[in-house]
Formats: sequence, structure tokens, C-alpha cells
Amino acid sequence: MMIKAELVKKIKGYFNLNIYETKVWLALLTKGVSSVGEVSEVSGVPRSRTYDVLESLEKMGFAITKLGKPVKYVAVKPAIIIEKLKNNAVKEADEKVKVLTNLRGTDEYNELEQLHKTGIEPVKHDDLSSSIKGRSNIYSYLKEIMENSSKEVIICNSASEILKKMKVFSQMFDRLKRSRVVIKLALNGSDVEIREVATALKIKPVKVSIDAKFFVSDRSEVLFSVNNSDDDEQEVGVWINSEFFASTLANMFDMMTMRR
Repeated sequence: MMIKAELVKKIKGYFNLNIYETKVWLALLTKGVSSVGEVSEVSGVPRSRTYDVLESLEKMGFAITKLGKPVKYVAVKPAIIIEKLKNNAVKEADEKVKVLTNLRGTDEYNELEQLHKTGIEPVKHDDLSSSIKGRSNIYSYLKEIMENSSKEVIICNSASEILKKMKVFSQMFDRLKRSRVVIKLALNGSDVEIREVATALKIKPVKVSIDAKFFVSDRSEVLFSVNNSDDDEQEVGVWINSEFFASTLANMFDMMTMRR
């Protein structure tokens, strides 16, 4: 059976194998139980290299050795491989999260903060601004801004967006309330959605008709979306660190919500 080059390319990427490992594993799958010679013939991998590749696949759990003479190999069922790789990926991710979580407070983290502070200090505060692409990146930035708020936060968003990101906003609001930060929330959307948000976050929002998404922290920083894309990766946000702009936007927000 001829192994398709396109399949080899895709499987190589999915399972993080090299080209020889991919060809040998696919050859094993097509043959069921195979000798080294048979695997070499079907896969097109030189016999001298096939021994090493089979040993590598066995260590990774993609193949097992069948008892008896001559030595033959059996491919492990793809479903078993996938579950094993999924478990490994989750374990590696958990370990990575733990390392990153524990990074704060270390000497290395303090050095990073110092380097950033050194680079930022010569820049005029009013000139600081950044463009952020991708909804997940925007919310990561928002979380950082909200956590650093000490007096007041202003949020203008759609009720449906808040409901989609309820876990994120619930955590933010709990932190802000514990720190006694004033929260001003304006939402557009249906009455049902707005009531649902109010109940979940235990806050009384103001209903507005404008379709906008912006956040103001302590009347000094602003984060707002410049488009409303259905594609999370295409959403673009802008962060501005300007007391003049932030306070102006906050005053406009106050005037808009006081009329309600």
C-alpha cells in the first residue's frame, strides 16, 4: 500500500513526529504486525534506519514489540495515542501555568519589571498607547488594568458580551469590590440580558443605546475596541495612558448615564 505524501505531512504535524517516524508508524498501521524488513519496504525508510526509528516509536508509545522470533512490531491504536498525547499536553500545560504563576516575586521577575520601568520612564506618560489584536489578548490586558485600579472603573459594553465572559468579569468584580473600587457599568442589549448580568454580578447597570466597548481605570487609562468583529482573532483594541483623554471620556460617560 502506497502511503500518501499529504497524509504523511499532516500526521507528522499532528503527532509531532519526524518524517521517518511518521512513515514507519503509518507503515505499521497498514500492516498490523510487521518485521523490520516489511516496515522498511512499505515505508520507504532505509532498513538501517528503520531499527532506530522503531525503537524510538516504541519509547514514545506508538509501537510495541511482539514476543517471538523473528522480532516483529505492532502499531498502537491511534485512539490510544491521541488520549495519551492529550493527557501529556494537559500535564505540560498545568506545569507551565504553575511555573508562570510562581514567577512573580522571584528575582528574575523583579529584574523584568525593573527593565520595563527603565524603558518606560523616559517616555512621556501622555504619549503611551498600544494596539492589541485578538479578543483573548484584549481581555488579558483588561484584567491587568482592572487589577491595578484603586478608585474607580467605568465599563461600557454589551450585556451579551459580559454574559459570554462572565467568569472573567465575575473575578474582576469580586476583586474590585473587595478593594472598595467604585464600579460604573453601562450596558446595551435586551432587558432580559441586562437583568441577568445585574443578578450575576450583583450590581445595578445603566441601560444605554450606544453600541460601544470601552473601559476606564481611575480616569487615567482607557482600553477600547475599535471594531466589532465576530472573529475573536480579528478584534482590535487600543490602550491609551492619558489622564486628559481618560477623564474626558469618563465625564462624557457620567453625563450620558446621569440622564437615564
